[in-house]
Amino acid sequence: MSTEWLASSLADPDLRVYDASMYLPTERVDAHQRYCDAHIPGARFFDIDLIADRSTDLPHMAPSAAGFERFAAGLDLGSDHRVVFYDQRGLFSAARGWWLLRYFGHERVAVLDGGLPKWRRDGYSLEAGNGPGPATSHSKFVASLRPELVRGLEAVRANIATGAERLLDARSVARFRGAAPEPRDGVRSGHVPGSSSMPFTELLADDGTLLAPAVLRERLAARGVDSQTQVIASCGTGVTATVILLALAVAGYPEGALYDGSWTEWGGRSDTPVALD
Repeated sequence: MSTEWLASSLADPDLRVYDASMYLPTERVDAHQRYCDAHIPGARFFDIDLIADRSTDLPHMAPSAAGFERFAAGLDLGSDHRVVFYDQRGLFSAARGWWLLRYFGHERVAVLDGGLPKWRRDGYSLEAGNGPGPATSHSKFVASLRPELVRGLEAVRANIATGAERLLDARSVARFRGAAPEPRDGVRSGHVPGSSSMPFTELLADDGTLLAPAVLRERLAARGVDSQTQVIASCGTGVTATVILLALAVAGYPEGALYDGSWTEWGGRSDTPVALD
């Protein structure tokens, strides 16, 4: 979604806007504080770490359908709303919000192209503070789970042997090859055998917007992906991998699936094979 469209639609009563920013542990940046410092008028903060399955030690895994419905109520989010996610970097974590809503069956959801940096560059207004107060509508979010949009560890393990789906890793090339350490303690370096490196940054233009559909198809083709390929996307913790899934959608390709545990789960175990080539 363009900044122009969003600016002209902010007053629409059925629109909900969410800042879904997050940062790596090593960055030591408080995403919520930055939201309070400046956000798009009317936007609420979508806390990726909080809107998650709290019963696992893995970071921000998708919650249950009932759990997400409870989170949605606190966010004034109903099934009848149009939703736009953005983040403070441009495009880093906003696609995680987009994927979560798709996973829970919500179709009317988009990502702001270029995020907050482009909103600023285009001269649109910002506001400070904690954002809107309690829910202003009586809308209810009813989740309709789409399990085909997620893969678990055993499905990824089985795929090493079958190669039925193309596994794309959104982390940096250095992390993929094990040349750079992981940002989380206790996680080995390397990648899932048979996977391909597809850094999410290669899907973005210099200004942080998503590349044009034709260029996305070219970048994906270089990793063996076309309109018939079934894709699993992975990264460090299931966040930037969703940029790959967004790119697939914009390119007009079939919806991919997210390995939600991603490398933190795979590399954090001792019984999973690791490749470094």
